[in-house]
Amino acid sequence: MKLLSTLAVSVALTATLATPVLAQNAAVVNGKAIPKAKLDKMLASAGQVANNPELRDRARDMLITRELINQEAIKRGVINNDGIQEQLEQARLNILVGAVFEDYIQREGVTESELKTAYDQVKGQFSGKEYKVRHILVEKEADAKSLIAKIKAGEKFEDLAKANSKDPGSAVNGGDLNWMNPQALVPEFSKAMVALDKGQMTDKPVKSQFGFHIIKLEDVRESKVPTVAELKPQLIQMMAQDQNWQKAKFEEMLAKLKSKAKVQ
Repeated sequence: MKLLSTLAVSVALTATLATPVLAQNAAVVNGKAIPKAKLDKMLASAGQVANNPELRDRARDMLITRELINQEAIKRGVINNDGIQEQLEQARLNILVGAVFEDYIQREGVTESELKTAYDQVKGQFSGKEYKVRHILVEKEADAKSLIAKIKAGEKFEDLAKANSKDPGSAVNGGDLNWMNPQALVPEFSKAMVALDKGQMTDKPVKSQFGFHIIKLEDVRESKVPTVAELKPQLIQMMAQDQNWQKAKFEEMLAKLKSKAKVQ
């Protein structure tokens, strides 16, 4: 009895100690732990929701596979192969080159003059007016005409939008599209919208590729033009699309590194 009692205590103690270990690990592969934090980070870097069970299982399986391959490479000794070591070092260097160059561009590689030139090229896109607008989208013209009649008879635009609009993004907010730039909308919608006065609604359905719209204009204002600082990430991304610019910047970075280095 004493032996059975001791064994029971031992099993219970083992279970108690194992629980926090399992809780903080996504898996343990041949004794090698894969931290839960590593799984969470993998999902986050891929832009995935960490609490999605299916995606989490797939990501966990991928980490297990990677660990198995890594263990097998060590077991077989291929990790010590000179050719493999050279390839690993080259891959590491390629990653570092990209990371160093990106950091250089973000920190110091782009001059204020370059940013200003790029800014002048795009700031015109933000000029003009913005329109605070609501709409109801339906499939059939007859349905749109019926809704227009109901609104004119006194029913609330917002309530009818919630109940009838096929645009799920705006329907829940009573058809509210918030502040919109006409350039961001399909031409038929934009043309009808800018022709309205504040507080006015389209008398007839407006047809577009999405269906039939009933449009109500609530307000108009001058567009707010973002500052250079606010647009800096987008401006850098825009410039980086030019391969000649990238090449010139990379050579510039190397020249600065060499000028500061002591090479004997």
